[in-house]
Amino acid sequence: MSEMLADKKGKKKKDQDEPELLTVPDGWKEPPFSREDNPRGLLEESSFATLFPKYREAYLKECWPLVQKSLGNIFINAILDLIEGSITVSTTKKTFDPYAILRARDLIKLLARSVPFEQAVRILQDDIACDIIKIGTLVRNRERFVKRRQRLIGPKGSTLKALELLTSCYIMVQGNTVSALGPYSGLKEVRKVVLDTMKNIHPIYNIKMLMIKRELASDPDLRSQNWERFLPTFRHKGLKRKQPKNKKSKKEYTPFPPPQPDSKVDQELASGEFFLQEREKRRRKINEIKVKQAEALSRKQEERKKAFIPPKEKPAIMKTRKVQENKLDISIIKEKVKKAKCKKLGAPPPSSAVLLGKNNKN
Repeated sequence: MSEMLADKKGKKKKDQDEPELLTVPDGWKEPPFSREDNPRGLLEESSFATLFPKYREAYLKECWPLVQKSLGNIFINAILDLIEGSITVSTTKKTFDPYAILRARDLIKLLARSVPFEQAVRILQDDIACDIIKIGTLVRNRERFVKRRQRLIGPKGSTLKALELLTSCYIMVQGNTVSALGPYSGLKEVRKVVLDTMKNIHPIYNIKMLMIKRELASDPDLRSQNWERFLPTFRHKGLKRKQPKNKKSKKEYTPFPPPQPDSKVDQELASGEFFLQEREKRRRKINEIKVKQAEALSRKQEERKKAFIPPKEKPAIMKTRKVQENKLDISIIKEKVKKAKCKKLGAPPPSSAVLLGKNNKN
């Protein structure tokens, strides 16, 4: 039992030490590959070739001496063929680094994909790699492809610039490919963003994720923890399919084939036309044609007559106004007239009976 417990404790300690061993210490760099590591050189010559478009010919002519000089430092021979439109790189007897030819192959691929020489020459460094992502076959519709590719670039290249800053990579969108150049961790993120954009996922979501990851990585306490609780979850809103108004009902499956339709001879035999003479058959056909012609003629005449039929006029309805008769009270009007006369200037004095009544009250 004690041995079992000791083994379990030992396994736990190993599991705890594994992530520490897997993490690369800060500021660590792989030592460069020198001639002392491979003093005898390579046994055989290896070469790679790639084609370039016509519009890159003028630029490659200008920068070709610089390309030969940079490849000559790692003992790689380069040939530019303007007739065939190809670039060839090959090893020499002095080449000691076996991986140098692969870096030269990536260099000519980047130059053919419109990457400038100042950026493409960085591929010869040990900590820099490249990734050429083919996006031409990911979207069938050409208009959709152009829109999504433009969405990756952004207005005035702002989305592409933000992606370059977050991943520390140089990104070049040209035609049906996206060329990326930078560290391995950044290339992985660039490929994910490019493929998601072609799948109709906006790059702003992935840019937000990268910004949060960058902040979390700067914190030494959170570097070794799980980041899922901090990362946002974006749900893809799928539109529901509209149901058709008229649904076609499926017929019941029957293993037997449908009955064979009757031929013309069978139909004539059933109606009795088969036993008639040729003259009578012709007469029937002529009569049927005349009936059809008469029906068509009557239809045409009716359509012509429609233009001469006047439209029905609406009857003019006179609007009768109902006058409301107000009942007038004559006694009220008389009193109003008397008051008005008294108020006027020069009106006769009130009657003597009214004055006597006032004196008696006093």
